[in-house]
Amino acid sequence: MHPTLRSVQKACDVLAKHFSATRLVEAPYLSEKSRKSVFLKLETELPTGSFKIRGALYALYLRLQQSSIRHVVASSTGNHGAAVAYAAKTLGVRAKIFLPEGCNPIKRARIASLGAEITEKGHDISDACELAMRECGSNPEAFFLNDATDPDLPSATGVIGLEILEQHPQVGAIYVPMGDTAMIRGIAAAAKEISSAVKVVGVQAERAPSYYLSWRQGRVVATDSCDTLADGLATRTPVQTNVESIRQLVDEVVLVSERELLLAIGTLLLEEHVLAEPAGAASTAALLGAGRALTKADDVVLVVSGANISRAVLCEAIQTT
Repeated sequence: MHPTLRSVQKACDVLAKHFSATRLVEAPYLSEKSRKSVFLKLETELPTGSFKIRGALYALYLRLQQSSIRHVVASSTGNHGAAVAYAAKTLGVRAKIFLPEGCNPIKRARIASLGAEITEKGHDISDACELAMRECGSNPEAFFLNDATDPDLPSATGVIGLEILEQHPQVGAIYVPMGDTAMIRGIAAAAKEISSAVKVVGVQAERAPSYYLSWRQGRVVATDSCDTLADGLATRTPVQTNVESIRQLVDEVVLVSERELLLAIGTLLLEEHVLAEPAGAASTAALLGAGRALTKADDVVLVVSGANISRAVLCEAIQTT
């Protein structure tokens, strides 16, 4: 169910041919504010501006080794779509991305710039996912790359955990934004295999709490909506196996409010000079808010998972801070 350190290392070897490890940098303001040694893992430095490229590139690479496909299909709120479009362009296949209506214009533009075909339809990611699955249902030459369920993808996100432990072996806790859970499952599996002392904290938005509720109750708990600024965290229909996995791997899960997300974006930009989208700032929001009581660890890493923020949200965050 979880990636092994061996599978994570294999993913690391493949991804190293395309980009270097992302930086882990000190966060002086956040350290002083929280009275901890805080570091930021800058996944924003990757191509397409988010961690999603790791999983998309690795999963598509493996699929092409196993079978002959002509195009890849994905559903996304933006970052996964851009990652799949980038991976498809890099590996020489066509991409079609299904987005919910009214998605982040910055993310949509990035997908379009990478040459992928776009279909914008449905209220949220669940609607887009259904359409993408239907598209692939009768086409054996199409590969539906679902970042919530692909079995190979967590090995790629596990490389983040591997990098963190190599860059800062003393880390005591890792705060991870939690949407479809692929990132936190990979990071937690890799980090805990290297160091059993590391605590992993998942962060969800209050207005998209499906996996938080599922983690708490030990069963799948869907929500009627997932209306949050943090579109990268906007899930409402958890996957059973993912719930089981995070129950085993994740030490704590915390919810953050929309205001806390905006304050975190502003703080990262103005105090640490790091640009983050709402989902990417969720780990910072948790540290600054209720999350401070979640761990006694003195050395904390906050995963900054993406930087594809719209101008409107960025302006609102600066005004809020």
